[in-house]
Amino acid sequence: MDLHTIRQELRTHAVYDIPLRVTYYARVSSESDEQLNSLGNQITYYEDLIRKNKAWTFIPGYIDEGLSGISTKKRESFNRMIDDAGADKFDLVITKEISRFARNTLDSIQFTRQLLPSGVGVFFQNDNINTFDEGSELRLSIMSSIAQDELRKLSSRVKFGHQQAIKQSVVLGNDRIFGYRKENKRLVVDEVQAAMVRELFELYAIDQHSMKQIETIFWDKGYRNLKGNKIAHSTMSNMNGSY
Repeated sequence: MDLHTIRQELRTHAVYDIPLRVTYYARVSSESDEQLNSLGNQITYYEDLIRKNKAWTFIPGYIDEGLSGISTKKRESFNRMIDDAGADKFDLVITKEISRFARNTLDSIQFTRQLLPSGVGVFFQNDNINTFDEGSELRLSIMSSIAQDELRKLSSRVKFGHQQAIKQSVVLGNDRIFGYRKENKRLVVDEVQAAMVRELFELYAIDQHSMKQIETIFWDKGYRNLKGNKIAHSTMSNMNGSY
């Protein structure tokens, strides 16, 4: 169904009553269990919503895990969704809110504008904005600007919090750092893990093994990550700053 026809239908019908091929986009910006549970709830909710609507045809959704909303460059599922929209694979994308889609005002408007000529709209459910509506862009611009400003304020608060913590020698956030454990909000050396970290730096310094080879060496020596699995060479690269 083309954009003109959909807009005509919206004059007399709710979007839920128009026969559309509908998908969804879901994203969380953290890899914490709480956030991943939230993602699971989003997926279940939208799949049920779309499947139960008799007028709609369900199209599998697009999901990005543990990625920031400030940019779309590294969001693989999001970019694939944009490509699929151009290939006429669906008519409508449902997403929770603007901040799940993009926290950058220009991105929000750019991508919704890009989708419309292909006959694809975006329904920001919590914000009650449907880009099929001709007056949606002004509301989208205002709401996106608010979301973007909230991100700026949050970043400022987090930065201030970290600065204060540093002054007090307190560690915030992740305490799952190889070679250390957290005691009374401070990092102390974990001598058991520290032996592995020191050996990693020594092997890297002599430059006789690739990180992939060191991964195998450590596995054979019985070194394991915090979940009891192999320590990935990419993890070790981040530990010593190599790539």
